[in-house]
Amino acid sequence: METKNFVYYKDGTMWIGWLEEYPDYRTQGTTLEELEENLREIYADLNSGVIPNVHKIGKLRVA
Repeated sequence: METKNFVYYKDGTMWIGWLEEYPDYRTQGTTLEELEENLREIYADLNSGVIPNVHKIGKLRVA
């Protein structure tokens, strides 16, 4: 099973988060479990081509 890092925090009663690889696409949930499920859905959408012009993070070798 593949894993992805995500960043999250609690704001009042809501959990806010985004995939580390896709910081421009945020979601929320009333529980941490709901947030994780929403992040899975966003990940699927970002990699299926449903969302146009997806910004990605790459690594550049400079030396």
